[in-house]
Amino acid sequence: MADNYLEKKMEDYKARSAAPAKSRTTLLKLLRKNRSHRGYDPTFEVREDQLRRLIEVCRLVPSARNLQALRFRPVLRDEAHKVLPHIRLGGALPHLHLPYPGTQPEAFIVVCSAVEPDHYVWIDLGIAAQSMLLQAAEIGLNGIMIGAFDKEAVRQALGLESAPILVIAIGKGIEQIELVDIRADEPRAYYRDEKGVHYVPKVCLEDLILK
Repeated sequence: MADNYLEKKMEDYKARSAAPAKSRTTLLKLLRKNRSHRGYDPTFEVREDQLRRLIEVCRLVPSARNLQALRFRPVLRDEAHKVLPHIRLGGALPHLHLPYPGTQPEAFIVVCSAVEPDHYVWIDLGIAAQSMLLQAAEIGLNGIMIGAFDKEAVRQALGLESAPILVIAIGKGIEQIELVDIRADEPRAYYRDEKGVHYVPKVCLEDLILK
């Protein structure tokens, strides 16, 4: 019986190893899927357990000096009105007045720091924010990091002890977003065509590598 068990385990392992790459979730796939959405499906309601799942990854990511100073305030649909008036989206496309009416995000993770933010806290913030958005992409959600917001207004609206340092919107994105390869000397501002497709220029690999 033991021999049969080990033989079956080996066959299962070989089958998993031989699975087509397209059926696997890879980091590159998640990174391509993890685009900044400024419009969301209003019929989809983000749950508290989903936001907690995103926040949980921040326990596992690196932290400079292991300080773990970041704190997270989940905001669901019933409190979204406290945050929405104080954020700005689509700064590079002011004529579009994004998000369009009825497509605004209705769930957020507001990030604060338990200490005065310094160089190390900002590094931790980038790691934590990207990790949460990758986790969101893995479970079928989308989001965007929002740096353009009224920190004091959000602090007061949510009753926070310290001013937030980042707001992350979370929801089910409805936008079509495409990456465009560019050279390092080309414009990098995102743009949209007449059909509403959102294009994000990305410097090509060769121009990222120093020779």
